Amino acid sequence: MIYERQSGVPRFACTEYKEKSKDYVVLIPIINEGDRIIRELKRAYRYGVAGHADIVVCDGGSTDGCTEEKRLRRLGVNTLLVKQDDGRQGAQLRMGIWWALQRGYRGMITIDGNNKDSIEDVPHFIEKLREGYDFVQGSRFVKGGRAIRTPFLRLLSVRCIHAPIISLTARSRFTDTTNAYRAYSARYLLDDRVQPLRDVFVTYELLAYLSVRASQLGMRTCEIPVTRAYPKKGKMPTKISFLKGNAELMKILLLNAAGAYRPK
Repeated sequence: MIYERQSGVPRFACTEYKEKSKDYVVLIPIINEGDRIIRELKRAYRYGVAGHADIVVCDGGSTDGCTEEKRLRRLGVNTLLVKQDDGRQGAQLRMGIWWALQRGYRGMITIDGNNKDSIEDVPHFIEKLREGYDFVQGSRFVKGGRAIRTPFLRLLSVRCIHAPIISLTARSRFTDTTNAYRAYSARYLLDDRVQPLRDVFVTYELLAYLSVRASQLGMRTCEIPVTRAYPKKGKMPTKISFLKGNAELMKILLLNAAGAYRPK
């Protein structure tokens, strides 16, 4: 099925392998993740993640065969969404959020599709959502969390720049703010003071904005321990280039701190 472009939501194709079966959904944005997303889905299958939440792949237009239907079905994926429009991660997340809200989920968990994160921890996010939290940030830096082979410059930028700025903006302390492994309640995303479905969120703006808006509005937020492990060898799995990508992240941080992404 094709959903045509509308305000705040890109045009996308939707292939439902199964009907909605859970109250919560895991949204995994990917583009050409190759074997990394397959290993992540195998890990989710091994730990029975689909028994707790529907798993939905939010594809940005992969051409490497990683979204082959038979394999996705076999690994327990509920639905494949494929963006057919402009935008990067922010557009993929808006696509997934809109679709998940239309389907009536009570909350959603987002996680990168490059197999760095402990997808087996999904039930802990759901537990916090059921307790009434509206924003749950996964952190490798809180007690019980594990940061494995994190590149030194990445570690330095998160701990000394990104997390302090996000925490000041949110008026609440967060420790692992570049980590896309987090959960949102539907209540949070549907609040008129939030409005995540806006075309201004193209790249990483939406992650930064949703990190701070809940606590700004007095909603319940928390962090829970997760594991983020970088590979022992090979290219570091990231879509953020060292110079241009990090400069873009800094610009987003400062605009977010100035309130540029709040609804007018």
